[in-house]
Order: sequence, then C-alpha cells, then structure tokens
Amino acid sequence: MQLGAVFPTNEIGNDPVAIRDWAQAAEALGFSTIITYDHVLGAVREGREPPLTGPYSEQDAFHEPFVLFGYLAAWTTTIQLQTGVLISPQRQTALIAKQATEVDLLSGGRLVLGLGTGWNYVEYEALGQEYSQRGRYLDEQVVVLRKLFREPVIDYTGNFHRIDRAGLKPLPGRDIPIWFGGASATALRRAARCGDGILLTGAGRRTRELWEQLQGFLVEEQRSVDGFNVTAITDYAFGPDAWVEQRDAWEAAGATQLAVSTMNTDARRRGGAMTGFTSPAEHIAALGRYAAALGA
Repeated sequence: MQLGAVFPTNEIGNDPVAIRDWAQAAEALGFSTIITYDHVLGAVREGREPPLTGPYSEQDAFHEPFVLFGYLAAWTTTIQLQTGVLISPQRQTALIAKQATEVDLLSGGRLVLGLGTGWNYVEYEALGQEYSQRGRYLDEQVVVLRKLFREPVIDYTGNFHRIDRAGLKPLPGRDIPIWFGGASATALRRAARCGDGILLTGAGRRTRELWEQLQGFLVEEQRSVDGFNVTAITDYAFGPDAWVEQRDAWEAAGATQLAVSTMNTDARRRGGAMTGFTSPAEHIAALGRYAAALGA
C-alpha cells in the first residue's frame, strides 16, 4: 500500500523555498502523492443563519491548488499531485478543465483531480454559484470534464452547461483521473457510479465501514472493486502504534493508499491530539518519522 502526504496548507506559510523543500522531502521519502485541500475564501462563522459548521474560518490559510501544483510540478519528478478535494461546483467547469490539463501536462501526467461539494455557502455566494444546486452541478461537471479531456471539440447542452462547438487545446492526452471526497451516501454513490477513486477523511473503523458501503455500491453499479482507488487520511498526532495499526487494517481492507496529515487543524477537526508544529521544518521532520515507522 502506498503512502500519501497531505500538504500542510494552513500551517506551512508563504515561503516558496519552504514549500519546495516540503514537496521534495515528501518525494524523497517515498510518498506517492501530495494531497492538498481547497478553499478560495474563508468566512467568519459567528452570527450566521444557517450556521457555518465546517472546520475552517477566515483565520485558516489555503494555497490555491492549481497554482500550487504548477509550481510543484517544476520541483518534483515522480510524486502524484492530488486535489483533496477541489470544491468544483463553485468554479467554472471549462476553466477547471483548462487548469487541470495544464497542470497534468506540466507535471508529466501526475495530476489526480479530486472533486467535492464543500460546505461553505458563503464562499459559493461570493463566487457567484448556487449552493443549493451543488450536487446536481457536480454530477454534470464530471460529464463535461471528461468530454473536454477527450474530445477536441464538443457540442454540449445540459441543465447547467452550454458549450457550443468548442474545446481545449492542448488536450491532456489522457483521461485525468477523477476522484471524489465525502462521507454521505450520496457522495459514495457518486464515486461508485462515475469515479476513479474515493478520498476518505479519517482512518478508523467508522471510515472503513464507509469503504465497505462503497464496495456494495460498486457492485450495484456492476463495477469491479478491484482497481478502484481508495485513500484514507490519518492524523500524525495519533502516534506510531496507531499508524501501524491503521496501515495494517487498511491493507487488509484493500485500500490503495494511506495518507497522513501533520496539521493541527486536521487534528482539531477530528477531536484528536494536536501536533503542535509551528514551522515547515517540523512538518518535514514529521514526514520522515512517519515514513520510517511504516517502512516507506
């Protein structure tokens, strides 16, 4: 089973040298994938109706995934670059296709496009998109993205999209893998219906039950469980014993990758112990300890 590293976007800071060093360290240590989270805007949570219940606010920093990956493509050679996940319904689909294609070409075919619906309705409003339609919009986005990746010119009319005999140039030259994130039955069914993989936040028994549920949906869709990609994300703060236990459990469950997050924000979101890291060097050192413990 491969190991992934979650880019510590909230805590790494803005020094491009530190960002480069972190990515190169992850690659040198044998990690297979860099996973980065996505938010365009953070919003003040207080005084909202309905409440904003997500884990992030205006205090949390996010590097923009496509720009970040364009930068990292020049500093790495083999490690995959995965959005985990891009909140795609609040973005223009054709622009996503263009940016994803560019990253994939510049990285030599290393992009994994993870998509999800998100939770921040304030962010949707600011970006001019309809929050209540996000699930239906995402379903149609996948159809449009795959057509744009494959065909030089498309003529498409849907509920949300109209593309009149137009296309990308250059094309990516391959089907960029599309994964999904989420824990709801709707998200799992979407992944089973049209996804190449699933990104599950958490690595405990409850998360493995979601994977078992998804396997059932794959069977219903007459798709093979073998070859379907699944990545679980664990917290570094759990410690070496838990890392090994989770690795062994996920290997037995048929997962393709276990990724680690060294961010305090991930630990806080799941109610775990905090890593307490305050510098990029500490995040880099933590990747080394994690890789050594799991024999990367």
